Amino acid sequence: MISEIGGIDPPLRPSQRALLWDLDGVLVDSSSFHYEAFRLVLAQRGLYLEEAFFRAQLLGLRNDVILTKILGPISPEEIRALADQKEELFRNLIAGRVRPLPGAAQLVRLAQAMGMSQAVVSSTPRQNIQLLLGEMGMRDAFSVLIGEEDVARGKPDPEGFLKAADSLGIPPHMCTVIEDAPEGVQAAKRAGMRCLAVATTRPPHRLRRADLVVPTLEDRRARAFLFIEKLR
Repeated sequence: MISEIGGIDPPLRPSQRALLWDLDGVLVDSSSFHYEAFRLVLAQRGLYLEEAFFRAQLLGLRNDVILTKILGPISPEEIRALADQKEELFRNLIAGRVRPLPGAAQLVRLAQAMGMSQAVVSSTPRQNIQLLLGEMGMRDAFSVLIGEEDVARGKPDPEGFLKAADSLGIPPHMCTVIEDAPEGVQAAKRAGMRCLAVATTRPPHRLRRADLVVPTLEDRRARAFLFIEKLR
C-alpha cells in the first residue's frame, strides 16, 4: 500500500520504470460488444448465452477457453473458425462506439509525457488491441502489445507480463501492472510486479491481492501509486 514518503532512497527515473496495462475493464469497456459477438455466434448453433453468466464466468478469458467451456471438446480447427467469426463480429460492432474509461487516457498520457515505457497485455487478439487503441487515439503511447496469440498460457500465468517486460527491456520489479480481474492480479504478483487494481468489472474483495484497489482510475490514489515511487 502507499505509505508516507520520507527517508527513502532517491526515486527511480521514469525511463527506468514501465506500466503494463490490461485492456478491457481498464483502458476501455468493450465487454458488451464481446458478449454480443459471442451471443450471435452461439445463436447460429441454437444456443443462448446469458449475459449474467458471461460476465460472471467467462469475461476476460481467451476465446478458446470460452468456447470449450460452452461447447465442450471440439476440434482446434472448429475453435479457430468460431473464434475468427466472433472476432470479425466484434470488430464490426465496436467501430466508432468505444471511449476510454474515466481517468485512463489522462494517466496514459501523463506516463508518456514522463518518458515511461508502456505496454498492453491482454487476452484479446492483437488486432483487436490495435483497433481499440486506434479508436481511442492512444496507439502511439504503447511500444509493446501482447495479445492472445503471443502467449502459450493466459492469465493467471505471468507469461504475458514477463514477455512485455522483456520486450521493453525493463526488469519485472520495476514494472507496475494495472488490472481489473483476479486472474490478472495473480499473474502480476507471480511475475514479481506491483499491481494496481480497478474495480470496474469485479467487486473490490476479489482484487484484494493487488497492492492498491481503486473504484476508478480517476481516484487520486491511482495517480499517486503509479507516479510517486515507493521503493521496497
